[in-house]
Amino acid sequence: MQDHAERLYYALKKSWSGETSSLWSRENPARGQGSVTALVVQDIFGGELAKTAVSGADHFYNILEGTRWDFTFSQFDIPVGYQDRLASRTEAMATITPLQYAYLSACIRKALGHG
Repeated sequence: MQDHAERLYYALKKSWSGETSSLWSRENPARGQGSVTALVVQDIFGGELAKTAVSGADHFYNILEGTRWDFTFSQFDIPVGYQDRLASRTEAMATITPLQYAYLSACIRKALGHG
């Protein structure tokens, strides 16, 4: 995973937009991208979804091969106190729209050459 992380992160940064989160902005492109990003990362690399409460809301990210991967931590201006509570896809999907998920998935798969 380490080999792919940098490439994946740059693909995510280029793909995040108002199409993938209504909270997106040029100043904070990772804002609101946690759920959709964690789901797409799980689709491609497997692993587990995890969540942590940040400012009263659940923040989703990935656990891959026993290592925490949070590609959207930069959205926060406070330190994230990771709790690593396992989460289901249903929980993460409940926070986004199917269109946001489909859009980011297509962008990332294209960027990584996965279809």
